[in-house]
Amino acid sequence: MRRFEFPVDTAHATSVNETVGDVRRLRWAALITGLLFVAIGVWLIVLAHPWSYILGVVALVVAAASVWMAFWAPRKVGSVEDLYANGELVPAIVAVTRPRGATLLALVNTAKPGAGQPHYALVTRTIRTLPGHSMSNVGERVPSISVLSDRSTNSTADTWQMVSPMPVAWGTRDPKVIRRAIEQIPNAEWKLLTKSIPLTEDVPRAKNQQLPVDPDDIH
Repeated sequence: MRRFEFPVDTAHATSVNETVGDVRRLRWAALITGLLFVAIGVWLIVLAHPWSYILGVVALVVAAASVWMAFWAPRKVGSVEDLYANGELVPAIVAVTRPRGATLLALVNTAKPGAGQPHYALVTRTIRTLPGHSMSNVGERVPSISVLSDRSTNSTADTWQMVSPMPVAWGTRDPKVIRRAIEQIPNAEWKLLTKSIPLTEDVPRAKNQQLPVDPDDIH
């Protein structure tokens, strides 16, 4: 695995890192849902009907699950420092420009540690901000860290179900760090991504939104 170490600017990451923002929004949504179902459950129990007791208990169970999710999600994802330290350095480029952001196209090895061989795939991510880069420049090189996970703990597949590139620029303001990350990625991988820009719109329709890449093509 190709690691990339750099001092993460936590304050910067907290303000611009959209992976962190997604977890934060998920947590607040789970907490609000939990509070809503607590109120519904209490109201149903107060009605004091046989059917309302049952529904009230169900509502409180849903509330407990939502609150558990609010605290479990950040722990599962880990801190922003953990995400940058544990992921692999991967190439990504600006493939599509949008009025309020851009779509990144990334080349990621989606194989799990015990897979035995790499499984390369093209993945995309739509982003809103990208400090340190020009989002209006198609082909802009955006070194990133792969964030890998499964939808459930029961998956026995050799590859990760959920794959997302997290730009290094979301973790640092230092342009030297970004340049160093770009230089550590082989030029062949950058060339493959540039050649694959026309495939960007096909990625969301692929299984797990991952378009397989033949390892022999990475030359």
